[in-house]
Amino acid sequence: MKSQESKVSRTAAMALMFLLAIYFLLPVYFLLVAATKPQGDLATTFGLWFSHFDLGANLRTLFSRTDGIFLRWALNSVIYAVLGAAIGTLISALCGYALAKFRFRGREFLFSVILGGVLVPTTALALPLFLLFSKLGIVDTYLAVFLPSIVSPFGVYLARIFASAAVPEEILESARLDGAGEFRTFFSVAFKLMSPSLVTIFLFQFVGIWNNFFLPMVMLQKESLFPITLGLFEWNGQTARVSLLQESVITGSLVSIVPVIIVFILLQRFWRTGLGAGSIK
Repeated sequence: MKSQESKVSRTAAMALMFLLAIYFLLPVYFLLVAATKPQGDLATTFGLWFSHFDLGANLRTLFSRTDGIFLRWALNSVIYAVLGAAIGTLISALCGYALAKFRFRGREFLFSVILGGVLVPTTALALPLFLLFSKLGIVDTYLAVFLPSIVSPFGVYLARIFASAAVPEEILESARLDGAGEFRTFFSVAFKLMSPSLVTIFLFQFVGIWNNFFLPMVMLQKESLFPITLGLFEWNGQTARVSLLQESVITGSLVSIVPVIIVFILLQRFWRTGLGAGSIK
């Protein structure tokens, strides 16, 4: 009886996951199909099936439009997301490690303040940041988007949890007895033990920065500094006057998700490493 109930439960779970997979992948499929169509077929053909396969022509139009501004937007997004996520992950790792392994007065209060920062919506911080950066004279520069991107209260929270679970005190004491300083102990011992879990923080940071829209919209005016999200939004606002931009917006949206997929594929082996280490322990 229990075996039959277990089989029914597994079947129901698999069916639910299959439906959820369709639900989440259907927009991506629609985007892929729409990006292969010429402009005239977008409104006259079935949205979920191919017509004339013009993906190559659409890509050439996308990358040549407005003197190739889309390539500049893509490069900006890479700079904001990759550098911002890398530096933000390092800062989160250092802060989380310090909160987990050092005892000092006010530690729990400081951690509570950081947790409070997780609850503050990023949109609520955009206007104060704009006023602050205006005083500093860095509005409409790379720093206006880059500096807020490297601060992640949620990343610090995750890093503290990971450091507490993955870095034994005995190993740290052994490193200190061997004469290693605190920074050397962190980078040679703790950072390596935390690395599989830090990939999770990096991915959260990368996806959050890559999809960031509101902050660049508030901070930037020069098109040459736009990330992909803001650039495509600007094009989409012009489709009522220039209908041919619609196909470029769709094709650009398809291109914009490719780096995220590549990053997930490249970093998934670190997750497997972390799972394997956990099973051995």
